[in-house]
Amino acid sequence: MRLTAPAKAPKLPLTDIEGKSVFLGTNGRRTLLCFFRDPACPFCNFRIYELTQKHASLAALGVDVIAVFSASAEDVRRFVSRQPRPFPVIADPTGATYQAYGIERSTWRKYKGILTRIPTLLKGLRIVGLAGLKTTNLMPADFLIDEHGRIAETHYGTDAGDRIAFERVELFLARGLLNRVAA
Repeated sequence: MRLTAPAKAPKLPLTDIEGKSVFLGTNGRRTLLCFFRDPACPFCNFRIYELTQKHASLAALGVDVIAVFSASAEDVRRFVSRQPRPFPVIADPTGATYQAYGIERSTWRKYKGILTRIPTLLKGLRIVGLAGLKTTNLMPADFLIDEHGRIAETHYGTDAGDRIAFERVELFLARGLLNRVAA
C-alpha cells in the first residue's frame, strides 16, 4: 500500500553495505530516500551517478541521501559501489523495506520505461553493460522525509526510469531552510 504525506516514515533497522547502521529522520536533517529496482538496472545506475554528482550541493543544503536496492550486499557492491559513494547504500535482499514503503511491481511499466527512455537506458547500459537488460519488475520510488521523520512528499515511479525531479528535491530543501530561518 502506497504511503502518503504527512505520514511518519516507517522506522526500520537499516544497515549499509559496509555494515554501518543508518537512521532516518533522527539527526535533524532532511532525507531523500531512494528505492532502486536492481543493482544491474541501467536507469538505477544512471540515477546513482546523478546523485553522486549532486551530492555535495544537496548535502550543503541539508539533505541526506540514502539509496536502497533489492539485492544482496555482494550484488550491490559489484554493480553500484565500484566507485565510492558519498551516501549510504543499503542492500535489502528480503524486501522488508520495500514492503514497508509500498513499493510496487509492474512488468508493463518496466517495459514502458525501456521503450520511452532510450537515451537514459543507453547511458545506464554504458555503466552496467548488458547485465542491465535482465532486471526485476520493481518500480522505483523516492521519498522526501523531513527532519522530524515525517514523509513530506512521495514519488512512486510510473515506469522503470521515472524518478523524482531534482527541482522537487530543491524545493523541499528550500522550504526546510525557510522553516529554520522562521523558527
